[in-house]
Amino acid sequence: MKTLFFKSLLVFVLIFTVSSCSNDDDDNSNSDTNQTNIENTLRAGTWRVTKFIDSGDDETNNFSGYVFIFGSSNSLVAENGNATHNGFWSITDSNSNDDSIDDLDFNISFASPQDFEELTEDWDIILRTDTKIELIHISGGNGGTDYLTFEKN
Repeated sequence: MKTLFFKSLLVFVLIFTVSSCSNDDDDNSNSDTNQTNIENTLRAGTWRVTKFIDSGDDETNNFSGYVFIFGSSNSLVAENGNATHNGFWSITDSNSNDDSIDDLDFNISFASPQDFEELTEDWDIILRTDTKIELIHISGGNGGTDYLTFEKN
């Protein structure tokens, strides 16, 4: 009787152990969900830059008064009533295992003017809520760290 009990217990432990194993390393559905959620959040409404730190220098005022519109087809428009600057944005899987939100990169590209060219990077996402997205970029060239925060209007 004891042998049957121990065999049953062993089978139960093995079944529990095997069923609790996960294959998360090969599953990027959470990343896809986060990417879609982030894209939907950004497309809903207009945004403003509330922080831009370029290698320790606060350059937030360069974007004062600008409204950013993250459009479909990855269009990005920054306008302040007097000027309009067109760019592109996307969210991609960086496959680098160093990002805080599922290895996603937030890519921004502006061809001009100079202040907006400084936003052209593949940013790592630090935090995302429905009203705020905080980004970081560590330069491979000079090792400087840049911070960029968008908040919903």
